[in-house]
Amino acid sequence: MPKLVAITGATGFIGSVLIKKLIQDNWAVRALTRTARFSDDESIQWIVGDLNNLSALHRLVDSVPYVIHCAATVRGNTFQEFAQTNIEGTKNVLRAVSEQQQAPRFLLISSLAARQPELSWYARSKYLSEQVLTEQSEKLLWTIFRPTAVYGPGDKELKPLFQAMHRGLLPVVGKINNRFGLIHVHDLVAAIQVWLESEKAVQGIFELDDGISGGYSYQSLIALAQLLWNRPVRGVRIPNLLIRNVALANLWLARILRYSAMLTPGKVNELQHPDWVCDNTKIMNALPGWQPRILLRDVLSETLTT
Repeated sequence: MPKLVAITGATGFIGSVLIKKLIQDNWAVRALTRTARFSDDESIQWIVGDLNNLSALHRLVDSVPYVIHCAATVRGNTFQEFAQTNIEGTKNVLRAVSEQQQAPRFLLISSLAARQPELSWYARSKYLSEQVLTEQSEKLLWTIFRPTAVYGPGDKELKPLFQAMHRGLLPVVGKINNRFGLIHVHDLVAAIQVWLESEKAVQGIFELDDGISGGYSYQSLIALAQLLWNRPVRGVRIPNLLIRNVALANLWLARILRYSAMLTPGKVNELQHPDWVCDNTKIMNALPGWQPRILLRDVLSETLTT
């Protein structure tokens, strides 16, 4: 009989890849969705609701041995918008979990941005959502993953950057030698699978990337693109004053026109931060069955179309 896992954020980028892989591996999935979905696959049960719907959350986590909380928002025009989903949403999921007769293992998919909560509303909300979980340390077997920037099939954030490189221009926000990590969504999903299959509970906060020592820089991305595509790629540095004024204008326009802004002053802070590199040693020791296997150089061309 398949083992059962409950997932929030199942219709998002990471969540949709995750549920496909779990079903392939004979897992039964119970997934939260805002709108009704129908599937002929008996391996997945859709629960209609959102992170504010406690009744739906109770149905989602009822008698499941594993809960994976992927749902989060990366766009917002105020801190309160981020807090409502990322902090209060986590509280609501944990409230439903705490009322179960037997507590499940709980995995929060956070972000490396939580390491620097002072930079943005998003980073602060992810850090505080982690704090909500760690306060349950005596009542719950919990784990937190902090992936670096995630890319792969279905990604809408990094794909435009890779496409711009393919056209010969790489926008540079901050210093050209700033360092950052990347991880393919399939490697992140593989880490989640090993966490699910682990015989003993793994507790702690774990950062993870693709294992490239020292991560990447704009310079290294340019060099990689030129090598793979045999054409010149130019790094175009966007002046600080310009990008900040554009971000501020976008934020105010978003508030007026009622759309959720991605480029905000806080996002600029994140993009200009000099060090988004992490070390996989801790997670590889805790989950010895996992190691990253996909490098950007091997899949960069296919990211343009997937």
